[in-house]
Amino acid sequence: MVGAQAAAQQLLSAWQAPHQIEALNPSVRPHTRGEGYAVQQALFEATGDKAIGWKIAATSSAGQAHIGVSGPLAGRLLASRCLADGATVSMRGNVMRVIEAEFAFRMGADVLALGEAPLTVQQVMAQVAELHLAIEIPNSRYQDFVTAGEAQLIADFACASHMVLGPALMSDWRSVDLAAQAVQVSRGGEVVAQGKGANALGDPRVALTWLANELLSHGMCLRQGEVVITGTCVVPVPVEEGQQLAAQFPGLGEVSVAIAL
Repeated sequence: MVGAQAAAQQLLSAWQAPHQIEALNPSVRPHTRGEGYAVQQALFEATGDKAIGWKIAATSSAGQAHIGVSGPLAGRLLASRCLADGATVSMRGNVMRVIEAEFAFRMGADVLALGEAPLTVQQVMAQVAELHLAIEIPNSRYQDFVTAGEAQLIADFACASHMVLGPALMSDWRSVDLAAQAVQVSRGGEVVAQGKGANALGDPRVALTWLANELLSHGMCLRQGEVVITGTCVVPVPVEEGQQLAAQFPGLGEVSVAIAL
């Protein structure tokens, strides 16, 4: 895409500060999903960071309607913003100020096309090595991310920022119905949100499969070792400085985060 580098530089300054911009300059603004991914790739390269994987945004119809997009969005996750269970995260420059409880798959092999047909859930899950529990702390570099449109949102890592990643589950998670799995978020020990795995595109495994096919359709692919967070299982939970929160997956475990003062 002509102008991808220029668009990435506009987002890079907002990413690093951090602060928000009104929108990308019209002369370099992406208008299609493909153009959005081209800017996203340029932004990733401009950060000089390492990729740890991907996030999937807007995996519920309500979430898609809220930000005016036609379907889920894929965004890069950067290694420098992947934190361990119990980490403290600052909300400085964060306009979204929420956390989300998510499943995270780690890939055991590259996920490549097998002919012209889209990959199936079974084909993609066969390449998964581990399941983790995660908390996403998203953010946007746009002042009004609700009206930015899907191409600009994709360009901006699909609202990626920080992720807290728990250890790999040691239980027999493959036998668990992840769509039916209960998920809740507690704040200061009080349950403030409840949901289930099905809130992530009907099933976290379906969401992962969507991502694998989405990347392939745009000349990319999931790589061995990458982590994918598959979308929030609860309504995003507002947070304030000084709070302690935990995402709990009864029978599987939990992961926690502290919001910096």
